[in-house]
Amino acid sequence: MSVDLDVLVPDAERLASRLDELAAFHDSTLPGWSREVFSEPYRASRDWIRKQMADAGLAPVTDAAGNIVGRLPGRRHGAPALVTGSHTDTVRQGGRYDGIVGVLTGIEVAQRLRETGTRLEHDLVVIDFLGEEANEFGISCMGSRAVAGVLRPEHLDRVDSTGLRLGDAMAAFGLDPQGALRQAWSPVDMHAYVELHVEQGPLLERSGTGIGVVTAIAGIDRLLVHFAGRSGHAGTTPMTDRHDALVSAAAAVLTVERVGCGAPVHGVATPGCIESTPQSMGVITNQARLWSEIRSVDASWLHGARKQIVHEITEETRNRGVEINVEWLTDQAPVPTTGLVQDVVAESADGLGLSWQAVPSGAGHDAAHLARLGPMGMIFVPSEGGRSHCPEEFTATSHIAQGAHVLASTLITLDRREGLRSA
Repeated sequence: MSVDLDVLVPDAERLASRLDELAAFHDSTLPGWSREVFSEPYRASRDWIRKQMADAGLAPVTDAAGNIVGRLPGRRHGAPALVTGSHTDTVRQGGRYDGIVGVLTGIEVAQRLRETGTRLEHDLVVIDFLGEEANEFGISCMGSRAVAGVLRPEHLDRVDSTGLRLGDAMAAFGLDPQGALRQAWSPVDMHAYVELHVEQGPLLERSGTGIGVVTAIAGIDRLLVHFAGRSGHAGTTPMTDRHDALVSAAAAVLTVERVGCGAPVHGVATPGCIESTPQSMGVITNQARLWSEIRSVDASWLHGARKQIVHEITEETRNRGVEINVEWLTDQAPVPTTGLVQDVVAESADGLGLSWQAVPSGAGHDAAHLARLGPMGMIFVPSEGGRSHCPEEFTATSHIAQGAHVLASTLITLDRREGLRSA
């Protein structure tokens, strides 16, 4: 089967229109674009996503875990599917492109295939995965974990700041949490997975490169430290007699930053949030909690950084007479992309006359979990100023359209290749 890639040029105006329409679903009480998992804007947006998939000929269904799964039938009924997609939830006060671009370009590729009468050998499946972003339950990529078979019963028992269980939050959203634990795909269900995403960093823009061929997805370890001090009167307790949990948490913030500053290339450490009680300037803080994370594509650095952070925080709090309890909410190990898929993405960019470079991903992605099922790759398009997870996040429509064209070419090439797992 010969496919003229010129006829599969994406409709840039339609992509831009869909980006604008989806952006309308957000929490208007907050700056930027907030469409957090289980929120009402997120619920409303998913009806819209299902309609876009239906318009593209993808016959969408929502699985037990809340993933919206659209399928465009190929010639070979029952053959493993080519899969693409991403997510449409956002962080609080986030942007309009992170994850969204991957879902909408997947829909666009499917629509162009149908409009041009181009039929693949394998089914093309486009997925809007539920809840990729980190949340108060301390677990990201909920939908892709369910597909990959790594959503666990203990995940459903995690609680947010109000004491609400994740499993109960899923049920209230109309999902089936127990069914989500049983819905894992088999490796024989997937031919390959390719995800298009905005880079969320500055490398492509700085080098003037149009396409990023992702080499690996960073591992993420999330840390929750509980600090137990002793309350007392802020005016009468001498400084030498204090066991201040908030001061210990503040010192731990600097420890996390210091470890990150000593990381090799592509290693970072980020303090995220401190909570404390009783939150009164007249009372010495007796309880505090600190959330932080470390990321790297280097598993050995992550392992060493975990030990260093815990050691230094333990020493510092001991000197202040504050007790700690450390929880590691490990999110994922570093995941390399498949070499063959990297090659196909690069060849596709070359074939379309687009510049490309190999880049690692410092962000986590649903793709990291889909790698458990078979060959996996990612395509990056530039982020203006390297900004992401903020209202200023921006990627030009022209770059998104180029990425969609590379995605189409990559999927068509992979569709023709058999034995990808042994290549």
